[in-house]
Amino acid sequence: MPNRLADATSPYLLQHAENPVDWWPWGVEAFEEARRRGVPVLLSVGYAACHWCHVMAHESFEDAGLAEYLNDRFVAVKVDREERPDVDAVYMEAVQAATGQGGWPMTVFLTPDKEPFYFGTYFPPQPRHGMPSFRQVLEGVDAAWRDRRQEVGEVAARIRADLAERASVYSAGAHHPPAAADLHQALVTLSRDFDERRGGFGGAPKFPPAMVIEYLLRHHARTGSEAALEMAVRTGEAMARGGLHDQLGGGFARYSVDAAWVVPHFEKMLYDNALLLRAYLHLWRATGSPLARRVALSTADFLLRELRTPEGAFASALDADSLDEETGASVEGAYYVWEPGQLVDLLGPADAATAARLFSVTADGTFEHGTSVLQLLADPEDFDEYEAIRARLFEARSQRPAPARDDKVVAAWNGLAVAALAETGALLDRPDLVEAAEGAADLLLAVHLTPDGRLLRTSRDGRAGANAGVLEDYADTAEGFLALYAVTGGPEWLELAGGLLDTVLKHFTDEVSGALYDTADDAEELIRRPQDPTDNATPSGWTAAAGALLTYAAYTGSARHRTAAERALGIVGALAARAPRFIGWGLAVAEALLDGPREVAVVGPADDPATAALRRAALLGTAPGAVVAVGAPAAAEAEVPLLADRPLVGGAPAAYVCRHFACDAPTTDAAVLAERLGVVVE
Repeated sequence: MPNRLADATSPYLLQHAENPVDWWPWGVEAFEEARRRGVPVLLSVGYAACHWCHVMAHESFEDAGLAEYLNDRFVAVKVDREERPDVDAVYMEAVQAATGQGGWPMTVFLTPDKEPFYFGTYFPPQPRHGMPSFRQVLEGVDAAWRDRRQEVGEVAARIRADLAERASVYSAGAHHPPAAADLHQALVTLSRDFDERRGGFGGAPKFPPAMVIEYLLRHHARTGSEAALEMAVRTGEAMARGGLHDQLGGGFARYSVDAAWVVPHFEKMLYDNALLLRAYLHLWRATGSPLARRVALSTADFLLRELRTPEGAFASALDADSLDEETGASVEGAYYVWEPGQLVDLLGPADAATAARLFSVTADGTFEHGTSVLQLLADPEDFDEYEAIRARLFEARSQRPAPARDDKVVAAWNGLAVAALAETGALLDRPDLVEAAEGAADLLLAVHLTPDGRLLRTSRDGRAGANAGVLEDYADTAEGFLALYAVTGGPEWLELAGGLLDTVLKHFTDEVSGALYDTADDAEELIRRPQDPTDNATPSGWTAAAGALLTYAAYTGSARHRTAAERALGIVGALAARAPRFIGWGLAVAEALLDGPREVAVVGPADDPATAALRRAALLGTAPGAVVAVGAPAAAEAEVPLLADRPLVGGAPAAYVCRHFACDAPTTDAAVLAERLGVVVE
């Protein structure tokens, strides 16, 4: 019989709706029930594409006997971390502080006042490798709750106080925006962590550093640093050629379990692919690399083919696991890996040998049970032959049982996808990608934006969830709308971005320090208000907001928005030298701040080829964070301040390159504009 999760919009919660565990969704009712019964709360946090979440669910949450014990002694609460990143962030911080590590599933025991007192992640069904079984954990917590209640309360109080103390370190007012020396020192620190042989930073596991690549490209554009460009190019090529990149279908897995990018953790996340699409597009723009161009286009095609929802937005993720055709078991990576014999059966001996050589498929394999993850360590000599083989392998793979899709729509991640697709469509002459970006943006407006201008974080099947948007939702959605404005010239996108950013200033910003909070001032009160400026798998809401505020100020001349961006970037100055890998987007935004950013106003009739040529040169410019506004001269006084008082020159379309609305002499020559903006490719 379904439990209380049956009406959820989250695919992760729905995966647990038939469990014998009497799950409650996060909410006041669950904690009131714990208080009424005098029992602790088990908080279990995960997400739909999480491999170990599935494992623990099958081993423990589907066990009727264990569920009976759990239901009798606890109130069990299940949370989708992607729906409630605020809940996840607060308790993950506690887990990491107490244990030195974190991950999902996250298992936390709370008092009825939401105070944590015991922590963990995955627990096995039987004791192993020094870990207690989940049953032993439940029994131990139950005994402590019954017999040592005062001690439990003291522990919970200490943890809450510690979290409150940690929150105080993020005062932006104590720092100034980063100077050129800070950004140079960030490069020096990154160079020490750079893997000279295999690309990327640090050792295993390796996560794709899309935001750091953006910083490196912008730093190169501003300073000419060849070291920055080399790290960006070598990392981009290593990821693209390894198993992290889906060599048949495009897109990237979440991370590599090894240091050489060979074996991925196979789940594919929307946010990774949106960020990497933009990073590879910008690698192509900076270098003209054919590989970067191919990867950008194949990633965009993956997004449209496999993550686009019927409503026009983009689903959150594809699972790591799928059914093994021989055993019928759910196996990580089964959809993606190959054996030499499979190639022979499909292609015949000659083409199978070619495919094995191209994609590094060996008898020993690079993954489990002699299977190989496909790599493309060098470009093929014959692209036509390669493409024919790739297409046949892709078609055959499509007949395999596919990984499950988490079709929840997250506002922030769709904002990232909108920005990446809009830019890619404009620069690589793919109008269908711009149309897809507009479609996703329209869904956000229709379903996620409330009449009072607030954002809801998630939706599914066109139905909005109840969870309020967090800072990253506002910032990344604004970023997407600003990119759409640059590409389409539709002033409504600039206006909509401004509305979202006004909410950021009103509800998420500390007026005294300029620091930013992850939740609004009128959001549900947790044991502390979450606040984290560091970039993780995505830009933090803090640094994403700084970037969107800076861009909006460049279009409008708003001193209020620029000042807010500068104050928010104070934290980047504090972290640039010692933790650049975890503030990559903040560094990229700081590069734009130091460069101006440059503001490019293109004025001319929309149907004039000269206007189009100037617009393309402007969009291809590598100047860090440059903004582009295009408009007809008749509209130059109206809706977008950057276009005001910018006449035609000698009756011809013209481009003005400005900083802080002070402009160089206009040009009617696209080649001159390209030279001013550092255009590399055309």
